[in-house]
Amino acid sequence: MLWASEDDTRAFAERLAGRPGLADAFIALHGDLGAGKTTLVRHLLRALGAQGRIKSPTYAVVEPYELPAFPAWHFDFYRFDDPREWEDAGFRDIFAGPGLKLAEWPDKAAAVLPPADLELHITLQDDDTRRVTLTARGERGQALAA
Repeated sequence: MLWASEDDTRAFAERLAGRPGLADAFIALHGDLGAGKTTLVRHLLRALGAQGRIKSPTYAVVEPYELPAFPAWHFDFYRFDDPREWEDAGFRDIFAGPGLKLAEWPDKAAAVLPPADLELHITLQDDDTRRVTLTARGERGQALAA
């Protein structure tokens, strides 16, 4: 699919927010810097009822959100260097528990991450559109991608 504008990103996020299985999903976001991963997360969290500032967790690695229906965690593993950080930070417990997990730069933590239910690969095109490819795993991933 193609996103020609931020409105397309918002519309996708709003559709995704209504999908069954989202409450406990793990969604991995792939793409270069500036591809639109954080923008998608912001629109998705807003569509799910997040209030206040939604910021990129580039330096904090994770930002938690208490949404009206369920908790969510936004991870950014861009600066992730050592798998021991995973254990020390308690990320294994977060991923094992309920709630939506959204991860940017999942390849940086691939050795410790569980498989994603849904993977989005966002590629910035020469004309500033984004080409988005979805990869769904399991029933939850299929329901999200439908």
